[in-house]
Amino acid sequence: MASQQQAKKKKPNIFKRMGAWFSRSWAEFKKVSWPSAGTVFKNLGIVLVVVLFFLIAIGLADLLFSWLLSLLTSVGA
Repeated sequence: MASQQQAKKKKPNIFKRMGAWFSRSWAEFKKVSWPSAGTVFKNLGIVLVVVLFFLIAIGLADLLFSWLLSLLTSVGA
């Protein structure tokens, strides 16, 4: 029990801990290698093409299934 109380007493206050955390985070942030603008726009174009492809594919599947459902419901009526 005494060791826990000593650990709490030795713990720096919240502002010192936050400052240390920001300092370590900034040091890691400076180590990041950022992509060039050309790479970013190329990857953005790829993502947009893939999203457009799936948008069209899911839209066509939805139209097909709604058409089939309308055929099934109109036959039973």
